[in-house]
Amino acid sequence: MLWNFFEKASTQIVSFVIGIILARLLSPDDYGIIAMLTIFIALSQIFIDSGFSNALIQRQDRTETDFSTVFFFNFVISIVIYVILFLFAPLIAHFYRTPILLQLTRVLFLIIIFNSFTVVQNARLMIAVDFKKIALVNFVSVVISGVIGIISAYNNYGVWSLVIQSLVRSIVSMVLFWIVGCWRPTQKISFQSFKRLFSFGSKLLLAGTLATIFNNIYSIVIGKIYQSKQLGFYTRAQQFAQLPSGLIASVLQTSTFPLLTSLQNDRSKLLEVYKRLLRITAIFVFPIMTGIALLSKHIIIVLLTDKWLPSADLLFWAALTYLFYPLSALNLNLANAIGSSGLFLKLDMSKMPMILIAMIITFPISIKAIVIGNFITAFISYLINAYVPKCIFSYGVLKQTFDEKNIIISTFIMAVFLIIFVRMIRSNILVLVFGIPLGMFVYGISLFLLKEEEMCNIITKFNKKDRV
Repeated sequence: MLWNFFEKASTQIVSFVIGIILARLLSPDDYGIIAMLTIFIALSQIFIDSGFSNALIQRQDRTETDFSTVFFFNFVISIVIYVILFLFAPLIAHFYRTPILLQLTRVLFLIIIFNSFTVVQNARLMIAVDFKKIALVNFVSVVISGVIGIISAYNNYGVWSLVIQSLVRSIVSMVLFWIVGCWRPTQKISFQSFKRLFSFGSKLLLAGTLATIFNNIYSIVIGKIYQSKQLGFYTRAQQFAQLPSGLIASVLQTSTFPLLTSLQNDRSKLLEVYKRLLRITAIFVFPIMTGIALLSKHIIIVLLTDKWLPSADLLFWAALTYLFYPLSALNLNLANAIGSSGLFLKLDMSKMPMILIAMIITFPISIKAIVIGNFITAFISYLINAYVPKCIFSYGVLKQTFDEKNIIISTFIMAVFLIIFVRMIRSNILVLVFGIPLGMFVYGISLFLLKEEEMCNIITKFNKKDRV
């Protein structure tokens, strides 16, 4: 988990810094144009993977034939998907009434083919719990692509800077995974192997497809109904909110899945580990996302300048929305770990009517209404996802909330402090420079006074290290 956290933290922090530089050099329109294509790339990646990487990790009796079968399937599907999108590029450009998308799509979608070469390599390293190599690959690819993207933007390549950055990252990542992975496919391909893995992965494929469509349909509709600049504001707010929440959720999904899978036959130990993971997640996620929401205006002005100010209100609600994301991810990971991908699919299907209703109501109103609708549906989705531990361990949302009560109270105390502090200080820079560390101090003291178990464990471990 330490190496996985380093990989996710380093790559996302570097991406965040690069994103700030690019946002200062580029316009909201540039980001809005690229956001129009996000759903196609996301869906393509889901179809290429088809749930096979999780199926390989979940199975205990995987063979070399399994790996080779998945590899060749990924490659063939990536070629098919690219050809389809290449042919449909004129329709995509016409749909958004943005002619430049014709060339952008045909170049940008090459990353679909490059990414297909990394699925099995990445899965093998995860099975070996070798997150050190994964961290190395992703960090280097982010740095190299980021530098090239900034150089491109500085030389007035505009939206093509973002395309170049994405392509370079995929190519570098592909090359490095094949260097450090030390695995090559054999000529052994088995239909039985495909069938066995697909029986597990197909449910994840369907669930992932539906989730990707609903997560990205906002970009499609905003890009169609509103201006590309408005989509740029929405995308930037989402990216800021996703940084900490997505980091924690990503670490949980990749690190805890092998861990929880290894404990699938020991339910008492599995519950013990799950409870600790849930509290540790909450102890970091609650204050961070609450703080971002309360300081959203100051964050946008200081980091991105006034031209991105319309993103501030959107960031407030986006931050509160992503507060629930890591907890939901952990709950769903539990279902996958014990092999209940069917339950995973049923839970995702149950959310669709609610999300559709929210979209129908909010889309005609405004973009702010859309992100508020996202917040409401995210909260209800969290309640639905909490049904997984309730089914398995009779450990539902009420018991989870009770175990997290000290964290919730401490977050509330911190929020009150920040609200008062922001009203006293007029300088945006001073609010961030002093408000963030003071908020962290108030939160930590509150946890300590309430004798939060996980806080005490952290202090105890640090004391032991000092004595050693």
